Amino acid sequence: MKTYDFPRGFVWGSATSSYQIEGAVAEDGRGESIWDRFSHAPGRVKNGDTGDVACDHYHRWREDIALMQSLNLNAYRFSIAWPRIVPDGDGAVNSRGLDFYDRLVDGLLEAGVDPYVTLYHWDLPQALEDKGGWRSRDTVEAFARYTEIVVDRLGDRVDNWWTINEPWVVAVEGHELGLHAPGHQSVKEALDVSHYLLLAHARSMEVLHSAGSNRVGIVLNQAYHVPRSAHAADVAAAHLADGRYNRWFLDPLAGRGYPEDVVDALGWDQAVVDPGDLVAIARPMDMLGVNYYTRVVCAAPDVSDVDRPRPLVTAQGEPTDMGWEVYPRGLYETLVRDSREYGHTSMYITENGAAYDVPKIDGSIADSLRRLYFEQHFVEMHRAIANGVPLEGYFAWSLLDNFEWAHGYSMRFGIVGVDFDDQTRTIKDSGTWFSGVAARNGFDA
Repeated sequence: MKTYDFPRGFVWGSATSSYQIEGAVAEDGRGESIWDRFSHAPGRVKNGDTGDVACDHYHRWREDIALMQSLNLNAYRFSIAWPRIVPDGDGAVNSRGLDFYDRLVDGLLEAGVDPYVTLYHWDLPQALEDKGGWRSRDTVEAFARYTEIVVDRLGDRVDNWWTINEPWVVAVEGHELGLHAPGHQSVKEALDVSHYLLLAHARSMEVLHSAGSNRVGIVLNQAYHVPRSAHAADVAAAHLADGRYNRWFLDPLAGRGYPEDVVDALGWDQAVVDPGDLVAIARPMDMLGVNYYTRVVCAAPDVSDVDRPRPLVTAQGEPTDMGWEVYPRGLYETLVRDSREYGHTSMYITENGAAYDVPKIDGSIADSLRRLYFEQHFVEMHRAIANGVPLEGYFAWSLLDNFEWAHGYSMRFGIVGVDFDDQTRTIKDSGTWFSGVAARNGFDA
């Protein structure tokens, strides 16, 4: 048995996003988002699920804050629905939408839970998409204005801001693979969109800094990429995949521009990059959010296993319901790299968790695999801190079982279970264990 204690003041929280939990998509003046449109299109989401009701958090937020208190959480990362604030994306402000988040922030603070606000977690107003969406520089400026509206209302009580969540997913899943809203399929479009997303982050951060905020960052999903073998082609494939997934965003944010190997491999013309864009994108952030779930084993397609030198790298153990390998060491490697190679001086794990569908039996949800997932990743997190990584907090994904995008309600990440028939909430065994870690600021393993 070993004791793992975390630094004094370490943040223990959970995370959600607006479209995944709020519901109330047509209430109090909220406009249509691209996920409203996408999820209602036949064949886009498993089982035809939508976020129309989701966890009904819009009406049950008080109950959900009480859950956070019972879980001993001292922070909550949530996103604001842009179409709830500016229904057409860049026009009239909907005061009732702002009122909702006003109440939510006040309720969190009264409960002793620090709000960490994400301004964009994928629910772009459909009216902006109709005008070009993230393929247009105009959306960058609309996002800056939206930021100004939100910080003007909430900035007196919210200290911590994340501009954009997982630009890779928005660009690649939404504009190259067509698996997420708006469902486009174009490599060039995805590359252009990624640039405008980074530029929107820069403009939003500029607005927040001008308003007096000094805790602003972006959230990047990162995966640990390793070659299938020591074969030169596998090593090159892993480096290129890391470039597309990780370095594509880390490099420009660090002032290095877009990685040339990826630009060349994908033949990107960079026509959307205007003079001054890269300087703006490289403006120093106050903190970096890291979303980590798994590693990726990369193999060159033209090399057979027979020709690869041993040993071959293979996935370990049973995957999660998402099909993702449980690889805690990758979290350590990711955090160390971000700190040492890119010089980030304040970091948070803004998402980490696992999808396991465990039935409720006799009032309990015994999700032992999720508890083990957390414990293994916390060990690596502790090791990273011991090795000098400036990690200041951890947010479990997710507080609630929710609408998991194209998977609908088939994937359950919550430390709190949700019965979507009657909206009953049940703290899972993993949530009870997590609450003990948060209360003690450590654990034994």
